[in-house]
Amino acid sequence: MLILSRKLNEEIVINEDIIISILSIEGDKVSIGITAPRENKILRRELIDAVRVANKESAEVSAESIGRLKTIFAKKEEKN
Repeated sequence: MLILSRKLNEEIVINEDIIISILSIEGDKVSIGITAPRENKILRRELIDAVRVANKESAEVSAESIGRLKTIFAKKEEKN
């Protein structure tokens, strides 16, 4: 990991086409601006983590859910 210190209105350039600008500093909050080609995805880490957790939870199947499905299918079999 590269660690850089920047002051207000200073920039960091990545591969000549991505520019990270320091827009404001208020206490412990820093506002940055990012200029990059549209094909570059720029996402906040907390959103990526939240999606991963939601995907993992939605992929898990509880024993209770399996039991309910068995009951539903058993009732359908009884009708046929």
